[in-house]
Amino acid sequence: MPPARPRLLYVTDLAYRARGRRYCDEDIHLTARLREDFTLALCHPKEAAALMDAFDAVVVRNSGPVLEYRAEYDAFRARALGSGVRVYNPLTGKADMAGKQYLLDLTAAGHPVIPTVDRPEDLHRLPAADRYVVKPKLGADSIGLQTVSAERLPGLMDGTVLVQPHIDFTYEVSFYFVDRDLQYALYAPDPERRWHLEPYEPTRDDLEFARRFIDWNALEHGIQRVDACRAPDGELLLVELEDLNPYLSLDAVDDTRRDAFVAALKASLRRFLAAAN
Repeated sequence: MPPARPRLLYVTDLAYRARGRRYCDEDIHLTARLREDFTLALCHPKEAAALMDAFDAVVVRNSGPVLEYRAEYDAFRARALGSGVRVYNPLTGKADMAGKQYLLDLTAAGHPVIPTVDRPEDLHRLPAADRYVVKPKLGADSIGLQTVSAERLPGLMDGTVLVQPHIDFTYEVSFYFVDRDLQYALYAPDPERRWHLEPYEPTRDDLEFARRFIDWNALEHGIQRVDACRAPDGELLLVELEDLNPYLSLDAVDDTRRDAFVAALKASLRRFLAAAN
């Protein structure tokens, strides 16, 4: 059994400047609450590989886009997998944790996702649109994202990017899960203000939509965020499945839901640690 107060290495970049979000505030709050039950230390993602052996588990939280420290992340991942260090979220995620290939896989399998291709010869598979979105396969936080005309697409598709039709959606909505359980949902009523979020009460169909991607990813433990957009015909389409270090927007929920989220996270971490023994 793990010790009564397990030791957690909490990985975060407190100085990262995200548009419309303050990573540091969220992680200061979360670490204060986790210290009620765990012995905890914070570190920058570039230092995680060197420090993790002294802890019962590594919790990856608001660590910023991996592309900004790719070599260090690859070394951390390889060492964790090789030595058996427990990482939360587990490193078996099939979504953003592994790049954007999953958007191609889900498109090919017929899931409700924004149609996505990566080869010029597959452009005919996309619905006609006035504009298209081009994003790096290893991108994050909208880094490298472009909106272009159809004429420019062939010259941009070099194997490192994805192409999607630009959708004039009604709004974006995010569903926040701990393990397989929905904790809350938030939406951005103004498409031009992605991070101005308000509470959202999901319908049964909304929940079924979000859960199908949680089930597909098959992570038994961890925090995941299902990002979707409401298409003009009313259908929800997957934008991203964040399974590495999803920002939680805890400042947009009330105290009751915030406390419930923390309780769910603590319980998940204890189950995660117990499963290792």
